[in-house]
Amino acid sequence: MRGRPLPGAASRAPDRLAAAGCAASNIESRLGGRRADLVCSHGQTVFHGVSGGAAWGTLQLGQPAWIAERTGLPVVSDLRARDVAAGGQGAPLVALFDQLLLAAAGGEDRGAVAALNLGGIANASVFSGGRLSASFDIGPANALIDAAVAAVTDGGERLDRDGERAARGTVEEALVERLLDDPFLAAPPPKSTGKERYNAAYLRDRAGGVGGDDLVASVTAHAARAVAAALRREGVARAVVSGGGARNPTLMRWLREGLDGVAVETTDSLGVPADAKEAVAFALLGWLTAHGLPGTVAECTGAAGPRVLGSLTPGLAGLPAAAVVPMPRGLTVRDLSGDVDR
Repeated sequence: MRGRPLPGAASRAPDRLAAAGCAASNIESRLGGRRADLVCSHGQTVFHGVSGGAAWGTLQLGQPAWIAERTGLPVVSDLRARDVAAGGQGAPLVALFDQLLLAAAGGEDRGAVAALNLGGIANASVFSGGRLSASFDIGPANALIDAAVAAVTDGGERLDRDGERAARGTVEEALVERLLDDPFLAAPPPKSTGKERYNAAYLRDRAGGVGGDDLVASVTAHAARAVAAALRREGVARAVVSGGGARNPTLMRWLREGLDGVAVETTDSLGVPADAKEAVAFALLGWLTAHGLPGTVAECTGAAGPRVLGSLTPGLAGLPAAAVVPMPRGLTVRDLSGDVDR
């Protein structure tokens, strides 16, 4: 994907961008000495309001003016609001990135492929028949696991490191069944959710006296089973996983068991580090916005149509130069440390 360089960057390669909120020198050090042209900042989601199957508001904190001042670069921010304003869910916003990534990965002869992100909330994009057929939030992944760990340690721990607590615990099937009996899990896409729904209070109301490592094991089993059921409904034959949950061996083991016969790997196999997939995806969204191109797949979010996302805060050299570029049809991920295309 290539376009014209930004003002004051005529000597720079035009396809260099960064998704970071740090000083320019820090950005350059992270890029191996290369200079960034643009920052895309998703911010921190503090509220995502959904009711009756429709999103009515979303709020991400992170003032782009501070980032622009520290880096001197233009900043794209507040990406979800435009899709919500157009009647969409505003999430997940990785659908277009997933479409480009999975199209480049090929493998159509093996059936539908899913890009699965195991963050606080699990979401998936399904690529089949040469197109993206669905992209939606599945339900809680790390949100309830983290809440369980915090509950059983009185706040002393915030995550199940390496899935050790879940591996030690015993899965309480009655609790798993209560958690799976959830209308959101069965609702058809488009749909999105967040910690407004899946939080400590939600878990406390359903725990039924289960505690200790058994509680952690049970919510981990619930996450694996809910995800497996959703992917099976979509006819997925291959899943590429990203997000913090991809580093939880117990969650991944139980997910593979629930997806018996489905190839499960991480996005590292496609050149995108599992820990950084969403950062790379939002860098793409920033590039699209800077070039006036839509960043959504409207059929997946439920919006009235594709929209150019976010707001653009000028850098010290002003706004990016206008550029007319075609919508990208493929994606190449470059390892900046070794300058090797993947």
